[in-house]
Amino acid sequence: MGSAGAVSILPGPGWWAGLPPAAGAAVMATGILSVALHMTGHGALSLVAFVIAVALWLVLAFDFTARLLGERGRFRAEADTPAALTAVAATTVLGTRLSQFGWQTAAAALLALAALLWPGLLLNVVRHWRGRMPGGAFLGCVATQGLAVLAAVLAAVDRQDWLARAALAAFCLGLLLYVAAFFRFDLHEVVGGAGDHWVAGGALSISALAGSKLTASPVWSGSAHTALRTVTLVALALSLAWYVVLLTAELRHPRPRYDIRRWATVFPLGMTSTACLSVADPAGIAWLVPLGEVLLWIAVAAWLFTVSVLVASHLTARRAPAP
Repeated sequence: MGSAGAVSILPGPGWWAGLPPAAGAAVMATGILSVALHMTGHGALSLVAFVIAVALWLVLAFDFTARLLGERGRFRAEADTPAALTAVAATTVLGTRLSQFGWQTAAAALLALAALLWPGLLLNVVRHWRGRMPGGAFLGCVATQGLAVLAAVLAAVDRQDWLARAALAAFCLGLLLYVAAFFRFDLHEVVGGAGDHWVAGGALSISALAGSKLTASPVWSGSAHTALRTVTLVALALSLAWYVVLLTAELRHPRPRYDIRRWATVFPLGMTSTACLSVADPAGIAWLVPLGEVLLWIAVAAWLFTVSVLVASHLTARRAPAP
């Protein structure tokens, strides 16, 4: 899922040319924290996180376009890796936050952009799946569920039933992609992964978030509504179980060295919090709100820690004598 710890997202000579696709997870992590902070009434902090996420997204979008136009060989090679799907997921996360602002046209534009990128990147990635993969294998599910979330959010705002049905189709496909990825996931990554192994849980969290938006929709009632609620709660329960397993593994097998894939740890932490906050109301489970708030501050702390380790590693590398 991209290069390891030597890659930085801090400015330097030609810094944008060295960004791997995995850097998109930083946008996803920061964007979902903005969403959750808004949901819990922390508007100022949410706005700060949103500005940072947009700035990172613009840099990565410029880099993506530059490689597409000027470095086709590198672009094709990177488009085959699971991390390429962070472009889709990051775009949908920002679109969801824009919808919270009330900027529905801009959110719809990002949905269209993500939907345009999604099929080609997904097909390329799935064609290169193999056995014993790292957590990046679950990014197919994450990107697809990101489309489901944003489509469901916009469908609720504009009362577009066809968009709600498209969101349901993406939701179901995302669940199938999760199952397919799980059987290719190397479980040894839980104790030795560089950070993206957390996506195993984060993919279920974003599935629960998508399910909560669909459950809240008036398009479905009766048995269909009950089925959606059940699947959503199962996805959330499994994501929380993954959270416990992965956190326990981190405590027993610490991996303090900075790696760009650590942003793929922060994203699931924030997404699990957001899923709890979102599922609480349509599922009628009030205690998920305080749980989500606790998990949110854990995610914020993880974001700050990751930034601090990134800065420290960057300063250390700059001070190191040339060989």
